[in-house]
Amino acid sequence: MKERVYNVLFLCTHNSARSVIGECVVDALGGGRFRGFSAGSHPRGAINPFALEMLSRLNYDTSRLRSKSWDEFAAPGAPQLDFVFTVCDDAAGESCPHWPGQPMTAHWGLPDPSAVVGNEAEKRAAFNETHRMLHQRISIFVNLRFESLDRLSLQQRLDDMGRPKWAS
Repeated sequence: MKERVYNVLFLCTHNSARSVIGECVVDALGGGRFRGFSAGSHPRGAINPFALEMLSRLNYDTSRLRSKSWDEFAAPGAPQLDFVFTVCDDAAGESCPHWPGQPMTAHWGLPDPSAVVGNEAEKRAAFNETHRMLHQRISIFVNLRFESLDRLSLQQRLDDMGRPKWAS
């Protein structure tokens, strides 16, 4: 019997850094059980070059990455979403579209690495830190035993992952 594949959407305002990092990490760590997507409420139209550089250096598949609107995932024919994670404070406060199928949602807010002012090394360090935090959360997420958790317990675990203690 084929194991179920869970569709996971990462949201951020511009869909140029944090959300695309989440998309790549869940694809890589998910072992074929998870398919990552990313989108933004006001997409920038391009992936941040520091994000692309880091993801490529870490051997993530970036071939299907593009900055896109979250409207694509609320439209007819969009992938059925199982989980939606907001990864920036701006998107957490916005009114999200109606997601068909009522996916589970949680806020995993992270500082915006593209907002870091400094030299290239400091900017790269910010992107590496964002990757580290997302990698930690997603690693725990993809290893949850969904079959042993009821919906309320699973929601609590997802919410807990977004609390500050997980960011350290």
